[in-house]
Amino acid sequence: MLSALPGLDYTAVDGADPARLLAVAGEVADRVRAGRRPAVLHLRTVRFMGHAGSDAELAYRSRSEILADYARDPLLATAAVLARRGILAPAESLARYEQTRKLVMDQAEAMLGRVERLPDAAAVTAPLTERRTDRVSAAAGRAGAGRDKVFGGRLPESRGPLTLAQSVNAALHDALLTWPQAQVFGEDVARKGGVYGATRGLRKAFGANRVFDTLLDEQTILGVALGGALAGTLPIPEIQYLAYLHNAEDQLRGEAASLRFFSDGQYGNGMVVRIAGLAYQKGFGGHFHNDNSVAVLRDIPGLALAVASHPATAPALLRQCLALAEQEKRVCVFLEPIALYHTRDLHSDGDGGWLARYAPPDEWAATETPLGQVRTVRDGDDLALVTFGNGVPMSLRVAETLAAERGAGTRVVDLQWLAPLPAASMLAALDGVPRVLVVDETRAGGGVSEAVVAALVDAGYPGRISRVNSVDSYVPLGPAADHVLLGEHDVLTAARALLD
Repeated sequence: MLSALPGLDYTAVDGADPARLLAVAGEVADRVRAGRRPAVLHLRTVRFMGHAGSDAELAYRSRSEILADYARDPLLATAAVLARRGILAPAESLARYEQTRKLVMDQAEAMLGRVERLPDAAAVTAPLTERRTDRVSAAAGRAGAGRDKVFGGRLPESRGPLTLAQSVNAALHDALLTWPQAQVFGEDVARKGGVYGATRGLRKAFGANRVFDTLLDEQTILGVALGGALAGTLPIPEIQYLAYLHNAEDQLRGEAASLRFFSDGQYGNGMVVRIAGLAYQKGFGGHFHNDNSVAVLRDIPGLALAVASHPATAPALLRQCLALAEQEKRVCVFLEPIALYHTRDLHSDGDGGWLARYAPPDEWAATETPLGQVRTVRDGDDLALVTFGNGVPMSLRVAETLAAERGAGTRVVDLQWLAPLPAASMLAALDGVPRVLVVDETRAGGGVSEAVVAALVDAGYPGRISRVNSVDSYVPLGPAADHVLLGEHDVLTAARALLD
């Protein structure tokens, strides 16, 4: 099957023929280096013994089959070649083998008692939880030289108020300028500039080596990010829609985010995975383009999940993710709500309530959005709406309605970070408010509100708590989506009930 793949050099060798294997491996390596193209060296060999200690091969394989495998032992084949060529007699090969066995056993015995056992959970999770706050803060506040040239003489802070997509685009330009090792790649991100224009102009400004299109394959995209991070780049891969992350989520769970843990912090796959996601986009959709599930991302230890909601704060969130990836080798996911990309208004047509100016570099330090910090968007003392993403504009409109109807003061708190959940900052932001409604656009089961409510209960929050969610369902096409997605009327109804 591998030999049929176009453009891939394929060579098969018998693993029990070490002399030919060495020769062919050298030839394949030479071709790869000379042609700068990949190759597959396929070795036919055997696997000894069962998969685990409880796997007794004699229960399902015949004695003759097992002995036939032993006859193909690559070590025995190597010893036989050495003997035939008069390099090492069989007894000498056996002596070397036993000498190596003794060396390993002696080293193992010498280590017994010298290795300190991990004393507690904090020691176990240290590679995942260790912070470099000062270094991250300094990195997030850096700006690269030559901004005027990169932005074509028109700096984003001088362009007037921007949409979310425009602010992300400007932040990506600044990111590639600030971090020379950064690369942006994914489906349609280069020549086309992204499905929603978020990467427009990056390839022209920074070239095809730093901004490039990939195959339409999420496993390949994240696989390139894995290798790039180990090679010293700062990958910024894009997954075109949240629903397609599920095709490759184990690249993050089983590979990227676990490397710091299993290497005790010696290695890391620092990256920022940009994902256009969540629901509510109009015109087309269905569950492949409207996906409101982030459960898998919240379940990966050490992974940082940020959700942009407003053009004023999205650039700072993105810079924080890049600084975390660079300084802490942390895997970050930057979720961008599709439905808010080009939103301009908040309360009425033409009010420009969802536009914002782009902060210039001299304001970056003051507007930093550290990991674990929530943002109070609107103040009030009667009720708090804790939310994120699309829930932020919904909650602000509901707060305005409650003020007009009842004179109620509604505080709106944007979580910003969904993993790790910013519990301490959230509790501080809710101080003095007697009622909390968690406005969660994800599903009732496996959503974000479950964790938020649990954090409030665990901390002994004294007030009343309620939550409102989308329905446990895939997102259907057309107007039917309104039946299962959290709506503004749902938030208003729940808020009124909590105030009664």
